[in-house]
Amino acid sequence: MTDVDVAVIGAGLTGACTAWQLARRGIEVALIDAYSPGHTHGSSHGSARIFRRAYPDPFYVELTARASLEWRRLESESGRTLLTITGGIDHGRMRDPATLATTMAQCNVDAELLTAEDAAARWPGMRFDGPALFHADAGVVDADATVVAAAHLAANAGAILMFDNPVTAMRHDGNRFRISAPRPLTARRVVIAAGPWLPELTDQLALGTILPTLTVRQQQVFHFALRDPSASYPVFVHKDDLQMYGLPSGSDVDVPAVKIGRFDDGVVTTASTRSGTIPDELRDPVIDYVRQWLPALAPEPIGQASCLFTMTDDEDFIIDRIGPVVIASPCSGHGAKFAPLTGHLAAQLVLGEAQPDPRFTLH
Repeated sequence: MTDVDVAVIGAGLTGACTAWQLARRGIEVALIDAYSPGHTHGSSHGSARIFRRAYPDPFYVELTARASLEWRRLESESGRTLLTITGGIDHGRMRDPATLATTMAQCNVDAELLTAEDAAARWPGMRFDGPALFHADAGVVDADATVVAAAHLAANAGAILMFDNPVTAMRHDGNRFRISAPRPLTARRVVIAAGPWLPELTDQLALGTILPTLTVRQQQVFHFALRDPSASYPVFVHKDDLQMYGLPSGSDVDVPAVKIGRFDDGVVTTASTRSGTIPDELRDPVIDYVRQWLPALAPEPIGQASCLFTMTDDEDFIIDRIGPVVIASPCSGHGAKFAPLTGHLAAQLVLGEAQPDPRFTLH
């Protein structure tokens, strides 16, 4: 039976980056996932996730600065480009660009507050009906490539990769955890980074009573081709009657395109029961939005996909330790941009190098 110091359950963005951060320090690690690498059942697939620094909360603005350093460390060690800078736009009355600009200035992040006319002149394929905030230090994270890069680096540093190995139970015998799976193992410490499976898995592992309320939602994204394939646009967040976001589609489709999603329309589900079906009533408002606000795009989607968001009530993350167990859930639909930093924070908790941030505790 395999025996390690730390078992990391879940090999998505958080788990893979945690395994990398531990293995690079010489810790014996097993990285475990129920599925094959690159699967599309959870939250960490695809080539296009937003990295942005524009938050109304200075706490997260500062956290993006730390995340940026860890992205560059992961890129340097892996030799792969994982974060591509495009710049980012925030607009809409519910986004409040003027207040965002004040917060960004307080955090020493360069940003421009533009009039609707100036923004439309700079990005003629987009429409604006009020001020827009632009900051240069935003872009696109390749989630698939990040998982592969982090897992390979962990393996090269000695980690054991155990894919297609669903965990069914775990018990502590007073010294070590005994983890039941097709390939069972024992470990002195455990990190649970199971994403949308966290509510179900923690029930199996008798940890459910310590979790805050978590709501798993199936979210939909759609890809729209650029009318001018040579054009390029920043990532954006637009909050008005709808809460919309967009970013370059990357390699998710075969032609230059923009990925568009709506943050506020998810269907409540579970990781085990999600349908993956995207009904017309969720697709049509996105098409209407593209017609109204994004004339640069042909308004019929050329691709679509779904993924899972694991939401806390306050949209903060969970990164906390209970004895020898660390629970890492950088969730609520905005965790991907922090993945290498999340791995660092989880590794620190495992090794007892830091206390959990009060914003991320279970209590």
